Amino acid sequence: MNEHRLAVGILGAGEIGSTLGKLLAQAGHEVMLSSRDPKARTEEAAAIGCGIGTLEQAAAFGEIVIAALPLSALGEIPVKTLAGKVVIDTMNYYPARDGAIAAFDEHREATSERVARQLTGARVVKAFNAILAYDLPREERPPVEGGRRALPVAGDDEAAKALVAALHAQLDFDVFDAGSLADSWRFERAKPAYCIPLNHTQLRAALNAAERGKELPHGSWRRKARQD
Repeated sequence: MNEHRLAVGILGAGEIGSTLGKLLAQAGHEVMLSSRDPKARTEEAAAIGCGIGTLEQAAAFGEIVIAALPLSALGEIPVKTLAGKVVIDTMNYYPARDGAIAAFDEHREATSERVARQLTGARVVKAFNAILAYDLPREERPPVEGGRRALPVAGDDEAAKALVAALHAQLDFDVFDAGSLADSWRFERAKPAYCIPLNHTQLRAALNAAERGKELPHGSWRRKARQD
């Protein structure tokens, strides 16, 4: 796999998926977004330098695949097509959108553990879930004290994590290795590291401060809330 120029399939064309698609295309990668109605979004995808296809087509296209769907759509992802591939899981659990899931509400498993169990054979890495879509472009990022913004990455496959870390570097982010998929709860929704602009040292402290059963007020990570 050529880490310098990759075929990247993105499952989902919402804010995170389309923004990552645009940035990765600008970085020199070949990108295909997915849509329920690809023909209706052909011009939109072309405008940001991406191809467009179905979920199956985007999954087959990518050497590396980014899952940027609502977590409730996990069952729609083509499992066999992703076997052996690196899959970046950007998905977060929002009960109001995804429906209540007891294992998450009772803090019995991290969301990415379930994603990895569902996507049998895929090399799942949790990444790009703890940043708002409009903070992704370099020129739009809020300033971070003492250097670049750092983002957490977690996974059970070290080679897969290294590849995902390289993508972060290409987009001008520092990377913090947050451990295994079982550790990824530390930067899930409503944890201290979730969507807050932090440098490497600050991110380490935020991850360490996370408590399994404690959540920050809903929406406190939004840019307006951070500024108030």
